[in-house]
Amino acid sequence: MVGASGVWFTEAQAAPKTINFQFTDVNGKVIRLSDYKGQWVLVNFWAPWCPLCWEEVPELNDLNKRRDFVVIGVGLDYGPEAHVVPETAQRHNLDFEAIVAGGSRRNPDSPFRQVGPVDFYPTSYLYDPNGEIVMFIPGQIKVKRILAFMDTWRQIHSTK
Repeated sequence: MVGASGVWFTEAQAAPKTINFQFTDVNGKVIRLSDYKGQWVLVNFWAPWCPLCWEEVPELNDLNKRRDFVVIGVGLDYGPEAHVVPETAQRHNLDFEAIVAGGSRRNPDSPFRQVGPVDFYPTSYLYDPNGEIVMFIPGQIKVKRILAFMDTWRQIHSTK
């Protein structure tokens, strides 16, 4: 199903295969999807040179403050200098659960390969509390749409 702010998947649709991703953040901490069982996880891919990416930061920061939600930011396509990622995150006030320096989309070990395609920036993927990918968001996030989706998901899954 396609919404104004992304694509969400129903049980009858094929979502990308969910992988228990493992990233290392800019502080050397290992981040695994399974570490956040019971929480919503939004993996947000951005590039230091992307002005659209910075417009959504306040909303992403607000989502990350929720007890049931974490945002993991993955900086990509920044060139050979990995220090650009934490510096850019600090400059743009990213207050996320984790910041990951993801290298280039051309790298065979780039973190996006554990999540899904990143054809442009920003791109985000939402995982439900069970750790399954339930939404692909090409472009900027819309918090109201995400929260509405979460409410609908809870209603459906509380009756099962």
